[in-house]
Amino acid sequence: MVEFGKNNSLRVIKEVDFGVYLDGDTDGEILMPIRYVPANCKVGDYVDVFLYLDSEDRPIATTEKPYAQVDEFAMLRVKSVNKIGTFLDWGIMKDLLVPFREQKVTMIEGRSYLVYIYVDEETKRIVASAKLNKFVDKSLPEYSVGQEVELVIESETDLGYKAIINNRHWGILYENEVFEQLAKGLKIKGFIKKIRPDNKIDLALHPLGYEKVDPLTQMILDELIKEGGFIPVSDKSDAEEVYRVFGISKKSFKQALGALYKRRLITLSPDGIRLNP
Repeated sequence: MVEFGKNNSLRVIKEVDFGVYLDGDTDGEILMPIRYVPANCKVGDYVDVFLYLDSEDRPIATTEKPYAQVDEFAMLRVKSVNKIGTFLDWGIMKDLLVPFREQKVTMIEGRSYLVYIYVDEETKRIVASAKLNKFVDKSLPEYSVGQEVELVIESETDLGYKAIINNRHWGILYENEVFEQLAKGLKIKGFIKKIRPDNKIDLALHPLGYEKVDPLTQMILDELIKEGGFIPVSDKSDAEEVYRVFGISKKSFKQALGALYKRRLITLSPDGIRLNP
């Protein structure tokens, strides 16, 4: 069964002057226009394609890669606005419609907005919505502490940054644990830090606890060697200074220093850390 609005691997079943037809199973033959057909493509080959409906609701296959697929969130730029709605550039020839009813604010040409891409149940067309909360799962999250996840930054708040986890749940990155500016729509890796009794999720940008001590100790050793054996940053330094120099949280830095100190690889002093001979 093929999935519209997503990538599919389909078999070529017919060649014509204007392209090739692919086996769409229960959806019949699907045209891939000649401009998308890979060189030396022949009947029997499997081709990785993205499927969508054209302006006349006919299924079309393309080898172009959209910026995001159905069931995903993405930051997309407005290309045009007309009486039907707003049209976004999502990386393929056909633009993505945001109906007026799915806009939180009036969208302006040239600006970018965070949207969710989905198949409209009534029209069966692929559209987008800026009303994100409708599409975030409210069910019990099935994550484990320390699990690596994909994040999309939704907004900056008084607490820190609100993020969407694996295109499914809301989570929060706390301000005192983030030492860089995160832009809305940014896609980054993160980690589950805590699932609270109210099912709200705390996030981290780095692996938790001692899981990251080994690579961090090596990174600190490499920096010490590069700097001639001494770096004027210690476990007493401000968290911002630690992040500026090493790009990690102060808690992780202290854990790594502790591991290095126990192995007698470094000497700690109030003014910095020194590599032992």
